[in-house]
Amino acid sequence: MDSKKELIFKKENIGLGKRKQSIARVFLLPGDGKIIINKTSGNKYLQYNDNYLNTVWSPLEKLNLEKQFDIVALVQGGGLTGQAQAIQLGVARLLCTMDKENRSILKPFGFLTRDSRIKERKKYGLRKARKAPQYSKR
Repeated sequence: MDSKKELIFKKENIGLGKRKQSIARVFLLPGDGKIIINKTSGNKYLQYNDNYLNTVWSPLEKLNLEKQFDIVALVQGGGLTGQAQAIQLGVARLLCTMDKENRSILKPFGFLTRDSRIKERKKYGLRKARKAPQYSKR
């Protein structure tokens, strides 16, 4: 990142996204379409996987803004899928705070809906959340 571009850590400049165990704090900077995740290139961090990269870029692509902003994200927890989807939610939320008209465009695509599915807890007497030990008749 250039020294001219400083992150301004204010609440209104942060898009917060969550998915499973992942939490992403997202910043949008004026730029030419780069992704930086945890101070690493986005392509390298997401292992050059097109599915993850498309997930992260999709809110900006729907608004035709992919070449106008750089995405800077700080991500914790979970795996790459959850992290990519958390970044997507953070970007979409941040775009809505920047311009209220973006909400009506992004909402039908489901970018503003937090996916609340999380891992089910393990129950006693079972091996996992629902997997029971093998039944023996005799």
